[in-house]
Amino acid sequence: MAKDLDHVWKALSDPTRREILDMLRDGPRRTTAIVEAFQQLSRFGVMKHLDVLREAGLVKTRAEGRCRINSLNAAPIRDILERWIGKYEAYWSNTLLRVKEVAESDSKAKPKTKKKGRSA
Repeated sequence: MAKDLDHVWKALSDPTRREILDMLRDGPRRTTAIVEAFQQLSRFGVMKHLDVLREAGLVKTRAEGRCRINSLNAAPIRDILERWIGKYEAYWSNTLLRVKEVAESDSKAKPKTKKKGRSA
């Protein structure tokens, strides 16, 4: 499974590809609309980014006549979450719980002093 995720990590490593995924998170887009959103890149450059995303399984493309509609496939991102982030979730939960316990025990151990106020 880790080897299968290498393509996903590679795809996610590029800011332009992450921006394309952010666009697709809002809904499917025509390839032309994606190309137009990246005016600083050539059509060929955007298509190469889309190819990398497709190879990683992050983007699915279907034909509608002459148009190509691209949509987000978040399953590979979920796989990363389960494989890498989920694995360490228990560790961080336990660590935060210990920090909370230490903080609470420190506050109970310190004697409270009364503030001297003015009397009327």
